Amino acid sequence: MDTTLINILCLVLLFLGMLGTFLPVLPGLLLSLCGLLIYKYGTDADLSMIYIWAFGILTAVSVVLSYVIPAKTNQKYGGTRWGSIGSIIGTIVGMFLPIPLGFLIGMFAGVFIGELLHDSKDMNKALKSTKGAFIGFIYGTGFSLVVGVAMFLVVVLNMLNII
Repeated sequence: MDTTLINILCLVLLFLGMLGTFLPVLPGLLLSLCGLLIYKYGTDADLSMIYIWAFGILTAVSVVLSYVIPAKTNQKYGGTRWGSIGSIIGTIVGMFLPIPLGFLIGMFAGVFIGELLHDSKDMNKALKSTKGAFIGFIYGTGFSLVVGVAMFLVVVLNMLNII
């Protein structure tokens, strides 16, 4: 395959990966990592292996953080372990719901329901806990977006022979 076509494919995957960090219909950083790997091994690029390892690790960290951060910020905003567990269960269940933003709705519903199961009389606490999960989601998404942009920039700068 022509190097130019491979470069275009890589840039498209990297761009779609960045979009996927906040659009749930795309696999996010996994697309970006695929673009990076195709660029490294599909062209004659002299991209250092340190970038491959670093971005591979950051992608794995991002996947874990997307579940952990909302659960932890839930607790920071007064949530209980019930809300944290509900956040993780709701996110996983929501991924399989055939609705847009199912994972996000599932996460918030999981936190809210988990808190209500813990204390059915304190709806205000459940709402605060859900707010904490939302803030955690924003943090996790921001981290993923930064990693995606960094991958894109590394490839573009390498294409331009700057790094």
